[in-house]
Amino acid sequence: MTLPSADTVLAGLDPAILPVMPQVVDQVALARLYGEPLFAMPQDLYIPPDALEVFLEAFEGPLDLLLYLIRKQNFNILDIPMLSVTKQYLVYVDQIRNRNLELAAEYLLMAAMLIEIKSRMLLPPKKVAEGQEAEDPRAELVRRLIEYEQMKLAAARLNALPQFGRDFLKTGITIEQSLVPRFPEVNISDLQDAWRDILKRAKLVQHHKITREELSVREHMGMVLRRLQGRRFVPFEELFDPASGSAVLVVTFIALLELGKETLIDITQAEAFAPIYVRLAYSPS
Repeated sequence: MTLPSADTVLAGLDPAILPVMPQVVDQVALARLYGEPLFAMPQDLYIPPDALEVFLEAFEGPLDLLLYLIRKQNFNILDIPMLSVTKQYLVYVDQIRNRNLELAAEYLLMAAMLIEIKSRMLLPPKKVAEGQEAEDPRAELVRRLIEYEQMKLAAARLNALPQFGRDFLKTGITIEQSLVPRFPEVNISDLQDAWRDILKRAKLVQHHKITREELSVREHMGMVLRRLQGRRFVPFEELFDPASGSAVLVVTFIALLELGKETLIDITQAEAFAPIYVRLAYSPS
């Protein structure tokens, strides 16, 4: 398919609109209005005066504006010149009232308060008891301004502190684990739990026998060492014979504690709450 040339397209247009189009070779549109190309700026274009507004100062409320006017002119907050401050405040209120009546309502309330304070200052002070000073109509306003300024300064100090997500971010690092596994240590509570479990099972299988025999802890220590000989790990409960009775179980348990105290055996487990194992202590050659 062959596209027509620019001269051919221009020849087919209405001659009345040609002078309006910009003098460019490819007749590129300057803009689009409702999807239609616009080749020249409209002569009757109307731009409202409030189409672009620049706000140099932003206030968070009437007290913020009032404090700004006082600090900007270095007025003493304890001796506010109400006439000057009220005039400047009303100028600002007139500006925002024409644009946002809902926003201006809160500022109008403060303006009424300022006018009331000024009118009370023009009246003769109320009579008070001898030795007391007359109440200053500005006292309540000064108190609110001082408290507001203190809160504003405290908020600025808090905002200056480093904040997560604004001033710093958390990062993570990967730590390679050691190749040698570290088994958790067996504490006394683990041994107590294992011992209680063995006693419970012994009570289920034991028979009532009336015998008297003398048991040797040293003898059972040797028996335990012989059972561990040649084996890497032996389950803790495998060293006990529930059928031999509670007396033998107690002596065997004491023998294990003595062997552990003399570092002849190691009592360990793979992880917390895992089965407990016993092995001969390693002795370097």
